[in-house]
Amino acid sequence: MNTCNVEVRCPICGKQYIITVPHEGFIKWRNGGRIQDCLPTLSNEERESLMTGICGECWDKLYGGEE
Repeated sequence: MNTCNVEVRCPICGKQYIITVPHEGFIKWRNGGRIQDCLPTLSNEERESLMTGICGECWDKLYGGEE
């Protein structure tokens, strides 16, 4: 499986990080597919980070941790 590294920068804290994604799924998502269908192997946090850029720490501060 071919993968690519996507660099993400949190718009809140500025933290930069890399998410490794399957190349084919990433292209399908960028072309309009539903992220959960195109990138099912990623965690919910990774998918959210790709969509919004918000890192897990900032997400927890904004919306609370998992209950």
